[in-house]
Amino acid sequence: MVEHDGAAQSAAITAGYVFEGPTLHLGAALVDGVLDAGAQVRLPLAMMNRHGLIAGATGTGKTVTLQVMAEQLSAQGVPVFLSDIKGDLTGLTTPGTATERLTKRTAGVGQDWTPTGFPVEFLSLGGDGGGIPVRATISSFGPLLLSRVMDLNETQESSLQLVFHYADKNGLELYNLADLRAVISFLTSDEGKEALEALGGLSKATAGVILRELVTLEAQGMDAFFGEPEFHTADLLRTDTDGRGIITSLELVTVQQKPRLFSTFLMWLLADMFAELPEVGDLDKPRLVFFLDEAHLLFTGSSKAFRESIQATVRLIRSKGIGIFFVTQTPKDVPAEVLGQLANRVQHALRAFTPDDAKALRATVSTFPISPYDLEEVLTSAGIGEAVVTVMNERGAPTPVAWTRLRSPESVMGRAPEGTVAAVVAASPLLARYSRSVDSHSAYEKLRGLPDPAGRGADGASGAPSSGVGTPSPEPTTAEPGEPGASEQQNARGDAADATRDTAREDRDAEARRIEEEILGMPSRPARDRDRRPVDDASPREDGRGARGSAGGGYAGGGYAGGYGGGYAGEGAQGAGRERTDRGGNSRSRAGGYDAGRSSGNNGPDRNEMADLALKAAGVIGKELARGLFGTKHRKRKWY
Repeated sequence: MVEHDGAAQSAAITAGYVFEGPTLHLGAALVDGVLDAGAQVRLPLAMMNRHGLIAGATGTGKTVTLQVMAEQLSAQGVPVFLSDIKGDLTGLTTPGTATERLTKRTAGVGQDWTPTGFPVEFLSLGGDGGGIPVRATISSFGPLLLSRVMDLNETQESSLQLVFHYADKNGLELYNLADLRAVISFLTSDEGKEALEALGGLSKATAGVILRELVTLEAQGMDAFFGEPEFHTADLLRTDTDGRGIITSLELVTVQQKPRLFSTFLMWLLADMFAELPEVGDLDKPRLVFFLDEAHLLFTGSSKAFRESIQATVRLIRSKGIGIFFVTQTPKDVPAEVLGQLANRVQHALRAFTPDDAKALRATVSTFPISPYDLEEVLTSAGIGEAVVTVMNERGAPTPVAWTRLRSPESVMGRAPEGTVAAVVAASPLLARYSRSVDSHSAYEKLRGLPDPAGRGADGASGAPSSGVGTPSPEPTTAEPGEPGASEQQNARGDAADATRDTAREDRDAEARRIEEEILGMPSRPARDRDRRPVDDASPREDGRGARGSAGGGYAGGGYAGGYGGGYAGEGAQGAGRERTDRGGNSRSRAGGYDAGRSSGNNGPDRNEMADLALKAAGVIGKELARGLFGTKHRKRKWY
């Protein structure tokens, strides 16, 4: 330690962490290695939308710090979203148990500890785990985020944007991977290849790369994630009956196998909320706080456009009342442009076993305000559950650096008892909404000329059950005399649903084989198989007419069923002159479409000058903020 007046330092910390508004209590300061329970370290609740960083080596207590903060946010009525990498946060549902060691620690930091459980919702990506299945449509995910998942280069990403642009223009809803594959197949066929000639076309080589990546996504089970019903991000903003914020925990049991899907899905959530939430400015408390664990997965191997989009989202989403905390091992895992936007720091211990570690340690120390601590020594000697803290005070200035012994969670630290998660999921009001997958009439069916099945609702939902966890049982049916019993009826319905799914899967497999043969240059199939293409009256047309010659209204009459929130304004207007209305009834031009999201320039195929200029203009990130920074769709949402 450097020479200093310990009493003066303690007094400075005490005064520096006194705030007028509500706060989160983080712990008590250590001065000269001695715990001072009177020097309480807090974080102003109103400053949590200024974002933050929780960093530290493995095993230093980052997850417990996250849990402590999530508990206090929930208790003060703030909803929380967090990612649970190892299942250690399932204990939030269950009150903790007092032990002698725990009581001694909590008393030492001045914590009035009471065992408490908190309201939690458990989610899983596409049902890959025990939580409620979360899905997103291909359309709303957008070309930039999907390119990130598939690890496409800039040329391939540009071509994918053209595919989205064409589907958007012609009323071909992209809900799942089969829809996207069908559109790519059509655009490389003899019938469809002329559709993009003015914009350079879609080369068979690039189409082949994208198709192979789609096969890889399906092999990883991601086809269960892309589809309907799509998760409404409004469901993250709920409170329970006693006013506590609901903690939404995303289960990530296979994050190591699908790191890009995990990280990109989190950015989709943020982009969707950024596009839909109204501006609220500075509030007394945030509307929602995100904790993004394993934050390095967001940036590893990401493109410049993707990083710029994250930077812009972090900078601008504050005005929507959203706070973001990145949780990772070292600050260097987060790009400097993003790190510069983070006002609150909780830095756990770092290890300096290699020259690179020592360099990272010095870089971390250099980012803290000047303080009496020897931070290199503190950060290499701090114990588990201790961290160096500095936050933004209510005047917008950094607080004094405080070596802090953090509080303990009031819920169970670690996994909840066996069966707890399943019980919470079964009792969730979200289960009925998201547990059953839906296969709507979309691009795949339209391009194959398949009719829209009778009996569908306005949203096109078929209600086909998914294989995900927690599918609710159908309500009991009373059989009439002479009719099959309830179990027989249910079995018959189940057999019919299975047969429908098998047929659809066989059709999609056949379509994939046809694509390989026709697009990738493999031996061709017999003519009777190769020539099965959509008939003219069901094909999208350049004059803006929908299927079967209906003018102007696109598909499903005046808008995309289940796609856009407001549909198209002016039924009967044809082609590119159509406009879409937002929730307030204001028309919004469709110029740019899915090309918004990246200035691709001349990276793609050769284009004529006017088309190239149009693509560049549409590709500037942030030009159409209402549709998000990633080219995501605008959708109607009910916000709580």
